[in-house]
Amino acid sequence: MAWQETVEQTVTGLGFDLVDLERSAGGLLRVTIDWPWQAPPAGQEPPPERFVTVEDCEKITRQLQYLLEVEGLEYRRLEVGSPGIDRPLRREMDYIRFQGHVVDLTLKAPIGVTGTEVSANRKKFRGTLERADDGVQWRLVWSDAPEPKPGQRVSKKRVPAPLQALTFGLDDVQQARLAPIVNFKGRQASGAADLS
Repeated sequence: MAWQETVEQTVTGLGFDLVDLERSAGGLLRVTIDWPWQAPPAGQEPPPERFVTVEDCEKITRQLQYLLEVEGLEYRRLEVGSPGIDRPLRREMDYIRFQGHVVDLTLKAPIGVTGTEVSANRKKFRGTLERADDGVQWRLVWSDAPEPKPGQRVSKKRVPAPLQALTFGLDDVQQARLAPIVNFKGRQASGAADLS
């Protein structure tokens, strides 16, 4: 059994999901973990999100140190952490979980049609992740309109830029991550009006 499978079995055996496993040439072994997620039953609210704590990372680190010593794997530094705000999307379940979120997407091959607004050699996109109408593929929806600057007033008469959509399959994706969008205004209760 490969050491990657052994690490995954250890992480899942402790009740976590292995999000990413990276080994660099400098001897760094980076393990990214998260709590398992299951889609809520139809019509029900999802349970509150659980976050990985420092204690969770310490527990996984201790187990992996013993395991990697037994396996005889050479490494200089072991780093166990949570996925963070730019979490990679690797499996179908990740796409289902983060449907409706803003995602940075890089395709394996350039896509676009000459004569449209999508460049013929474009591979990178940022937009809202949605399920395509066929229920199999995915869609990224975005607008190329520039974001208004903080404090800038936007006329209500201004015509919004048209939305664009890209339909893709998971085989077309080189890399997908949640877009690291930070709101420094703090959390608002759902349904609360924006007071800005």
